Amino acid sequence: MEMSFRWFGKDDPIPLEYIRQIPNMKGIVTAIYDIPVGEAWPLEKILELKEMIEKHNLKLSVIESVPVHEDIKLGLPTRDKYIENYKTTLRNLGKAGIPVVCYNFMPVFDWTRSSLDYRLEDGSTALIYEEDVVAKMDPLKGELSLPGWDSSYKKEELHELFEQYKDVDEEKLWENLEYFIKKIMPVAEESDVKMAIHPDDPPWGIFGLPRIITNKESLERVISIYDSPYNGLCMCSGSLGADPNNNFPEMLRYFGKKGRVNFVHARNIKHIGPRSFQESAHVSSYGSIDMYEVIRALKDFNYTGPIRPDHGRMIWGETGKPGYGLYDRALGAMYLTGLWEAEEKNRNR
Repeated sequence: MEMSFRWFGKDDPIPLEYIRQIPNMKGIVTAIYDIPVGEAWPLEKILELKEMIEKHNLKLSVIESVPVHEDIKLGLPTRDKYIENYKTTLRNLGKAGIPVVCYNFMPVFDWTRSSLDYRLEDGSTALIYEEDVVAKMDPLKGELSLPGWDSSYKKEELHELFEQYKDVDEEKLWENLEYFIKKIMPVAEESDVKMAIHPDDPPWGIFGLPRIITNKESLERVISIYDSPYNGLCMCSGSLGADPNNNFPEMLRYFGKKGRVNFVHARNIKHIGPRSFQESAHVSSYGSIDMYEVIRALKDFNYTGPIRPDHGRMIWGETGKPGYGLYDRALGAMYLTGLWEAEEKNRNR
């Protein structure tokens, strides 16, 4: 596996110099954040980003993400224009030698939590999702703003989007995803850019909006739309593992042996009730995900692709972007590296 780290560009309070100092760190997972959703990414901006990262002896491993415009998810007549722009971006990423693009197909909101600073027993703070709290939220009232809530939408635009999604149930969303995948995958193949769809986070519908990438059956359906290793998956232990019915190591092994795992997010979460969970330290005993079994599964199909420690706690007085501090994610990277080394040496005996 290739250890990587999420970095949010020049505005990230964590500099590349610090990331480079994490032992075994090889790659950076990032994006271009100043281009409006739906517009094509110019090759020169991609090359500029790549050069900036390589100056620190790191590689640009994954673009996370090239956002999918809502018109594509809604299946509007304007979607073809945005799909053509998406194709242009993929061609330019291919020219720049970027190997993987992670994307998602969640309507309106990306990952959603009820609180960003839940205090754990050890005094650190973490992200938490409590179903009863989320059930009382109304995004149309502008009560709160969380990562994953697209702040580029004005209240009126959100109202309009919700009205449009009233006509989009799960099957309609599947139809729109299939249309998108069949259009872009030939370009991804030609450009040698592997696509990795991220599961919905959390893996169930929120605010009356459909979510469809939630379990083994839905991942199987995704890869069956277009039979190619370029139509692959981002296997996220925290997203899929939020549903106790999902056996993440088994799913990882299953799709890995099919050659469809193009990216891995390693995050631990602790189930605290029906459809409720708190994020935790990466160590297996701190959460509900057995990270040793995750690493064993990766070894079982000899995974060589990128993996990143996902969502860390805020520890040691660090402040910054919730879930994306330096210290706990660095600890997570080292923990995963240690598990990998131990498993590898054990198998070589």
